[in-house]
Amino acid sequence: MPLKKSKIPILFLGSQMEMAGAQRVLLSQAQWFHRKGYPAQEVFFYDKQDLKKEWQAKYPPSLVSLDAWKKDSFFPFNFFRLVRGQFRLYRLLRKGVLVIVTFTPHSNLLGLPIAWLAGVPVRIGTHHGYIEGSSIWLAWLHGRLTNSRLCNLMVAVSSQVRANAIKHEGARPQRLVVIENGIDSLPIKRLSPRRRGALRAELGIPDKGLLALTVGRMTVQKGHTVLLDAIAKLGNLRAKVIFALAGDGPKRMELEAKAVRLGIADQIRFLGVRRNVNELLLAADLFIQPSLWEGLSLALLEALLAGLPVLATAVEGVVDVVEDESSALLVPPNDPKATAESIERLLNDGRLRKRLGRAGQQRAETYYSVDKMCKSYEALMHGLLINGG
Repeated sequence: MPLKKSKIPILFLGSQMEMAGAQRVLLSQAQWFHRKGYPAQEVFFYDKQDLKKEWQAKYPPSLVSLDAWKKDSFFPFNFFRLVRGQFRLYRLLRKGVLVIVTFTPHSNLLGLPIAWLAGVPVRIGTHHGYIEGSSIWLAWLHGRLTNSRLCNLMVAVSSQVRANAIKHEGARPQRLVVIENGIDSLPIKRLSPRRRGALRAELGIPDKGLLALTVGRMTVQKGHTVLLDAIAKLGNLRAKVIFALAGDGPKRMELEAKAVRLGIADQIRFLGVRRNVNELLLAADLFIQPSLWEGLSLALLEALLAGLPVLATAVEGVVDVVEDESSALLVPPNDPKATAESIERLLNDGRLRKRLGRAGQQRAETYYSVDKMCKSYEALMHGLLINGG
């Protein structure tokens, strides 16, 4: 007979502690299961951004860093750290854990075999989409893991991610299920006029000007280069809008130089990593996501939840969430001309912005809550426990 729901120990495993999508999904799931009475642990292989102290104070479940890696350290030293971290993980899993859920290909590949060795009966991996810079060997190994007994099932965060895993990783269809990501309600649902005005003044938004916000790491995947090319095509229309880019990453200096070269630097604000993204969403007039590919973007879901009209690329993880001309405007990826034309439509049509904002918000509230996501994981866990994995 299976244990009561409140007695099932669950370990949520991530590769690194950083402010990114998969980590946020992990934390929100762990909190949800903790509130429901499950003994839940959040475990990461290492603390990439020195977040351990902050997260321990903020999130109620037990949070552990395995200290299995160190930035900028020699590989031989990191190899021994990784071995030690794997042993620490094994010891944690042996303390009665019945379910492990792993996030990102690296934590799937490193964590699920250890969980199998430790005798954890339910081993669930998650697939959030292609990782920029990863090798074909990583994809091949991930497909073999998905098909093996080391993993009971692999959860794909969208139907497109599932289809790509089948096509590019050789994963068997019956080994993949789709559970879409969900997000909590925004911590702040409305800004006071004074606070909104102060934020916009800080960004240099002119009177009657508009603020277009983009949120994401500055990597090739997120398509910032395409966005800059599109902005350059707006001509005199640029004078009525400021484009704020929240996030950091390896492409930032290159993007800043490109903005200067295109003569659009005065209209761009490179904000870096911001802890007040929620406020920025509520202060903005539209949201632009020019990604070249996606899994299922939490930044997109948050923009929808904030009631912002969204312009995004028609890529995996986006087309599953919104419909063109109904709950967002969609353009082909890597198409500056189409992107510029859609930006111009949104800037010139206030009614369109309001219609898309309302429809997108309703869609996010209806289909993409943390509660809906976690109930699906809960049902999957119990089904696997009842059926013996």
